[in-house]
Amino acid sequence: MRLIKAIIAVTITMVVLDLIWLGLVAESIYNDALGPLRARETVVVAAALFYLQYVAVIIGFAVLPSTSVKIAAQRGAGIGWLAYATFELTNWAVIEGWPVQLVPIDIAWGVCLTTLVAVAGRAAAGPPS
Repeated sequence: MRLIKAIIAVTITMVVLDLIWLGLVAESIYNDALGPLRARETVVVAAALFYLQYVAVIIGFAVLPSTSVKIAAQRGAGIGWLAYATFELTNWAVIEGWPVQLVPIDIAWGVCLTTLVAVAGRAAAGPPS
């Protein structure tokens, strides 16, 4: 039951917060910075694969093994840093004209998002037995 609670909480929190960020808060930032690089339509399969694996990583490495919400938050922040810094720094390194202003914005968002998601998942799942 703990795993099911974690899956539901992490998935809902992740999708809702990311949709708010990408669709409302930062949409113009990404549109302006990426211009023609930004896809007109989201590749749903790619997005679904990302969310499935990211939810699994957050649950497996931050939510379920954490003995407190604080530890889940710390682990979530670490996962967020690693995932989003890997994406941004790799893009900056290999994509000609990658907008450098996105690097700190996206990394900060990834840390915040993953921390909040891990906290929500740990709060819903409860402590390990």
